[in-house]
Amino acid sequence: MNAIQHLAGLTAPLFLLVLVGYALSRWGGWPKAASDALTRFVFGVAIPAFLFRLMSDFAKLPHVDPRLLVAFFGGCVVVFVLGRAIARGMFGQDGVQQSVFGVASVFSNTVLLGVPMAQVTLPAAAMPSFSLVIVFNSLLLWTLVTISVEWARHRDFSLAGFGKTAKSVVLNPVIAGILAGTAWGFTGWQLPGILDRTLVLIGDSAVPMSLIALGMGLAEYGIRAGWRQSTAIAALKLLAHPLAVYALARILALPPHETMAVTLLAALPVIDERLALAGVRLAVLLNDSLTIPPPATR
Repeated sequence: MNAIQHLAGLTAPLFLLVLVGYALSRWGGWPKAASDALTRFVFGVAIPAFLFRLMSDFAKLPHVDPRLLVAFFGGCVVVFVLGRAIARGMFGQDGVQQSVFGVASVFSNTVLLGVPMAQVTLPAAAMPSFSLVIVFNSLLLWTLVTISVEWARHRDFSLAGFGKTAKSVVLNPVIAGILAGTAWGFTGWQLPGILDRTLVLIGDSAVPMSLIALGMGLAEYGIRAGWRQSTAIAALKLLAHPLAVYALARILALPPHETMAVTLLAALPVIDERLALAGVRLAVLLNDSLTIPPPATR
């Protein structure tokens, strides 16, 4: 019970910040433009600055066991396949819709909610493991769903689609911040004092601003549409996904820090905005006029 109370005490302020953002949009009259601008700042400046500074000391950070990628993404594949089967059997969806349903069941909110949760619940030694999964998360999962969609439509796979996926991932500010910070860390140089303090100030805003932005985004969605699909996706994401990842971590005998990091990542909920744009983004990546109705996530 003490452990539960301790965890509740750590995480309660995070959810209160989400509530602040929700209240600002739903009852405070803040426009959607404010939510969009705050989200852009979080993704484009605050979190990249925080992760750059974290990874700039890469040489001093604990060793990361690369098997954690097998545990996390192996669990993703298992739940993705299960999600496709449920989408087909329970909801009669076609191959393309099944692919989007499947990725909805494994695509965690690793940035807006994941980074703050990791900050307060994981030891500092687990953060490199957390960052490594973030680097590969978008690339591997979007590649998985791209292959699945192409196979459902043409029984073929476009390498051009994979290339565009990889390019979009590398140019993502969050990923770029991690990669740039890691590269700096390999040099062994210390950040100049002024730059380091500036990054600290910006990075300190990442946690509260990301949670407020998350709450403002939640105010834009209802809970009635597609509730059956939403329930199935939530069950897969919040129960099946962390259980599958944890089981693989134990089978692989991962060290405690890596196990904690991948299990926390798998237990994070899906992000609404990312799923709402899934159909559009896939259409762009595949250079096609494909239209995929996004699954309801609430």
